[in-house]
Amino acid sequence: MAEITAQLVKELREKSGAGMMDCKKALAATGGDLEAAVDWLRKQGLAQASKKAGRVAADGLVGVAVAGSRGVAVEVNSETDFVARNEKFQDFVAKVSEIALKTGNDVEAIKAAPFPGAGKSVAEYLTELVATIGENIQIRRAQTIAVPQGAVASYVHSAIAPGRGKIGVLVALESSADAAKLQELGKQLAMHVAAANPQSVSVETLDPASVARERGILLEQARGSGKPEAILEKMVEGRLKKFYEDSVLLEQIFVVDGESRVGKVVAEAEKRIGAPIKIAGFLRFALGEGIQKAQNDFAAEVAAAAGH
Repeated sequence: MAEITAQLVKELREKSGAGMMDCKKALAATGGDLEAAVDWLRKQGLAQASKKAGRVAADGLVGVAVAGSRGVAVEVNSETDFVARNEKFQDFVAKVSEIALKTGNDVEAIKAAPFPGAGKSVAEYLTELVATIGENIQIRRAQTIAVPQGAVASYVHSAIAPGRGKIGVLVALESSADAAKLQELGKQLAMHVAAANPQSVSVETLDPASVARERGILLEQARGSGKPEAILEKMVEGRLKKFYEDSVLLEQIFVVDGESRVGKVVAEAEKRIGAPIKIAGFLRFALGEGIQKAQNDFAAEVAAAAGH
């Protein structure tokens, strides 16, 4: 059983939005398991569906690069946002994006590739950049997406420079339609993905474990109504539909017009363009997701410096 520390309670509060005492009860009931505690709170009706999960902090930039029917997203982290505004750092992210477009997802392969115009590898150039800027800089991740025929469209939210910002999205459209028209649709879909953060393209491609977890939570919530099991199943299925509308790209309300489902938007585009269009996949990189930044206790630092 994990020790239930103040930091663990704080993390659960940030993830769930529940009160401190409820968070303590949840952690005690689940043996200090953070994710299980989130589920416990939701079953008790004390937390929202992990909408507040992922309040993480890390600095740097996300970069995207596209060449026809292939695209890549990369994340390069720095210690402070100040470095993200440094032109040398921005140039490094742009060039790493272009390199990753050729090398693929392997960060080590990216580091081993030659850095354009430098006469050295990306890793060697990065070492020099760290020495020049004075902060730790890391190429954290890269991911490519491609279709055999069609287009990959991109969108960068909070862009600090072309193709570089805080959230980078790529949407791959498989189609025989005109690439320029596909790009127009793809850009709007990428903007939607940046805002709505879907988990999958379709209900069929949604992670079964995610569905099973949600079904279990909804069933526990429904049992609180005291209704027969046969009725509970119908209640759960109805509530799962709402889960799909929140989580699945084709089921979501299109943020651009605020009323149509994304599936309908694609169907209308097919009629307009005159060719079938399949959303083959998407990538969404949000800067710092999954990284928990250390929280410094300033008072403790002062006390330590004073020798207390």
